[in-house]
Amino acid sequence: MQDSNSRRRSRALLLSLGIESIDFGTFNEDSVDYPDYGILVAEKVSRGDLERGILICGTGIGMSIVANKFPRVRAALVHDLYSSRCSREHNDANVLVIGGRVAEKTWQKRL
Repeated sequence: MQDSNSRRRSRALLLSLGIESIDFGTFNEDSVDYPDYGILVAEKVSRGDLERGILICGTGIGMSIVANKFPRVRAALVHDLYSSRCSREHNDANVLVIGGRVAEKTWQKRL
């Protein structure tokens, strides 16, 4: 699945930059309800266990909806470098949501 590949590439990039990350899954190619994974991350950010989170699914829409239901979570669905920067600089987003099937790979590395 494209979004699983995006997640793996993103994690590898974070590690190469020396940024510690926690991978909540998925860990295989089985079909899953991606909001279940969004809840795991959003709960941690909401409680203050994590400062920030990254969610990746097919379009990013479902993850954005579920994450923004949690107090103190400001999830931003981004499609390009400009919206990614603005989500932090102007909206103080603490959860970055990427549509792995729709986001261009060329800018994902620069996020």
